[in-house]
Amino acid sequence: MTVVPLHPSAKAAAEIIAAFNRKTPRSKASAEESRRVLADKSAIGVPFSLLAKEALYPLVVRRAEGAHLVDLDGNRYVDILMGMGINLFGHNPSFIRQAIDAQLDKGFAVGPQAELAGETAALFCQLTGHERVTFTNTGTEAVMTALRLARAATGRAKVAMFSGAYHGHSDQVLQRPAEAGSPRAVPAFSGIPAALSQDVLLLDYADPRALDLIAAEGDGLAAVLVEPVQSRNIDLQPGEFLQRVRALTEHTGTALIMDEMISGFRVALGGAQAHFGITADIATYGKIAGGGLPLALIAGRNRFMNYIDGGPWSYGDQSVPPVQPTFFAGTYCRHPLALATARAAARHMLEAGPALQEGLNAETDRLVVRLNASLDAARLPAAFTAFGSFFALSATKSRIPPLALGLLSLTLLTAGIHLRAGDKGGFLSTAHCREDIDAIHDAFVNGLSGLAALGLIPLIDGATA
Repeated sequence: MTVVPLHPSAKAAAEIIAAFNRKTPRSKASAEESRRVLADKSAIGVPFSLLAKEALYPLVVRRAEGAHLVDLDGNRYVDILMGMGINLFGHNPSFIRQAIDAQLDKGFAVGPQAELAGETAALFCQLTGHERVTFTNTGTEAVMTALRLARAATGRAKVAMFSGAYHGHSDQVLQRPAEAGSPRAVPAFSGIPAALSQDVLLLDYADPRALDLIAAEGDGLAAVLVEPVQSRNIDLQPGEFLQRVRALTEHTGTALIMDEMISGFRVALGGAQAHFGITADIATYGKIAGGGLPLALIAGRNRFMNYIDGGPWSYGDQSVPPVQPTFFAGTYCRHPLALATARAAARHMLEAGPALQEGLNAETDRLVVRLNASLDAARLPAAFTAFGSFFALSATKSRIPPLALGLLSLTLLTAGIHLRAGDKGGFLSTAHCREDIDAIHDAFVNGLSGLAALGLIPLIDGATA
């Protein structure tokens, strides 16, 4: 019988996966035990393959505190996933825990209006600079509602979006170009009706030709939906482009919707809108606003937000709702526990002021500068970039083969840095200390250097490790 030897890259991958398996056997066993009953995609950060399958499982975490996680095997990690960016203040901060405890003592009735709804809305109007706010449970729901509000207010159907953006998992936003360079959209995944693509214009982000197409549609567009800095490509921070989109949409009465699920309250108190000097008609926020509990916000101008409830009116006079509302609902919207943590998060940010974000952004910039100096000294073809306190390997300045990128996250996990499989960076929080940041720097530099030593990453100028 002839035994075919493993290709060197496959052998290296197998060794990295085996090291990860040795460190996390209980998480792997948990995934195996639950797979028959739990339909769960959380383990799939990279495409399924026979080579990768032994590593396709999420860490199961027993405890989260500050910047750290502890898994079922007792391993301690510095977390840079931070709940996909939720935890600006770290895990389980005392002021959030106190808010939950206080509300638990009162109970959490669902159905009647929550006591904290109006106060919490006012706080987030103050933070965002928008006229009115409403609450949903998830970013997906917030974006779905924002698009409905735009259509209700304008009486138009078509919306423009940009390739590469992520706006949740509702059918209409899961689109891809019909062909390269075409603005015509088609469903990106199975199970999505083709009819939903007919009212979507899918454009290339920051491309001047996209501005021409938006202008050509004129007053036929209900909305332009934008992720101001795309979470999949934070190299691209097109402030001037966004300013021009704002001018075009104002001219035609089109709603500019800015999806600030990740950038909101992280890059600045007023999010990317404050950073770029733009006020959207509607903005969606999430993650940080809920203090770790499920909550998202839709905020915006009266012209659009009034379609939630008809708009403000008064008792004791002849006032009536100014518009006929569209449909909006959700059993767990304005859940008392989520509102309690949201109020606590809003108060914390307002009390801290801009210095909270500015200090964390500066810390992230220092980490990126340090990482880039170390990678340059090691002749590694990689560089990091940042937007606020979100940092990642640069898509334009890094030449890391796909296999190495997938293995890098496993290498980092084995080294005690928590992120998702396939991720290229992460988030800092106010809970990360100097020791944590040193560990993040060392793990990325050592991980990339180790992959180069295995022949999986070519060094600059063709040198060998």
